[in-house]
Amino acid sequence: MKKRVTLQDIANQLGFSKNTISLALRDSPQISAATKKKIKRAADSLGYRPNAVVSRLMAELRASQTSKFQAKLALFNANEDQTAFTEHPTIPAYVDGCQRRAKQLGYSFDIFWMHDPATNSNRLLQILNTRNIKGIVVVGLMGGNQLPERLNPVWEDFPIVVTGVRTRNPTLSFACVDHHMLTLRAIERLAELGYKRPALVIDETIDLLVERRFTAGFSTGQQQFLKADRIPPFIQYREAKRNPEVFKSWLLKKRPDAVLTLYQSVYRWIEDAGLRVPDDIGFAQLEQRNDDSAIAGMDQHNDIAGEAAVDMVISQIHNNEAGVPQFPRSTLVGATWREGESVAAQP
Repeated sequence: MKKRVTLQDIANQLGFSKNTISLALRDSPQISAATKKKIKRAADSLGYRPNAVVSRLMAELRASQTSKFQAKLALFNANEDQTAFTEHPTIPAYVDGCQRRAKQLGYSFDIFWMHDPATNSNRLLQILNTRNIKGIVVVGLMGGNQLPERLNPVWEDFPIVVTGVRTRNPTLSFACVDHHMLTLRAIERLAELGYKRPALVIDETIDLLVERRFTAGFSTGQQQFLKADRIPPFIQYREAKRNPEVFKSWLLKKRPDAVLTLYQSVYRWIEDAGLRVPDDIGFAQLEQRNDDSAIAGMDQHNDIAGEAAVDMVISQIHNNEAGVPQFPRSTLVGATWREGESVAAQP
């Protein structure tokens, strides 16, 4: 008897998570059109057929999970750009996850911009209390890992969780991707493909924001390579943005066989240096997006980090926890490697 094809079989073939496969086959708006097309094509080629009974039961279960309204939460835009929740390359994914999970649990969000010059702590506390806000989720802290000192009375008065990075002064509970494991898994995948001299290109400011977990994961992953093939991270990204010759000179001198980075712009710099991807050099991103299936790399699942932050702050509300915690907690979200045409198995 022929073995029935499962969602896990499709996930194993494509390198996506089982949850992503399930969402794509249900035409979820969380998954890009390109990714859904790729998954559905693979499902058809493998002969996948959904179990009608299970599908009906799951649909009924999801329909029954709509929660009654519980309370309001505050979603703070901590980015210096007031439009970051809609215009930033990555922050909207966190926001989507926060809003989706809050709705599932019966909560709604009021949105605030942390850098509003017209708002001080007294005024903000008055607004939050008037609107009966029960907890705060902070999103988009990109310029540093410290919250504005002028708003400290607010953080002391409410349950609060940060998503994306860890904060200091005050140190709060947070939810984000596991940056160390993210980078380590990426370099391990490049090694599996046969690359022997991968390099990391990173903005040092961003690496410092996550307490150098990008470069730490990369250094850990390099231990599997010969010492002569361990290329130090290129951390002069901002300088190279002003003068791409800085990157070109490094690239032609170090001759990595693959580049691992957060930035799509590095792909263009590689081509400008006269190298072809993936024929001459592999290219993978540490933050690969669903709408760019040609590029290999890691899906950070930032929306899931947003969901986790909401779960954490609601737990604080239920446990009557407010203010800066004595023992901050963290939730680290695992990343997933996505295959793409920008890398190729090496001879």
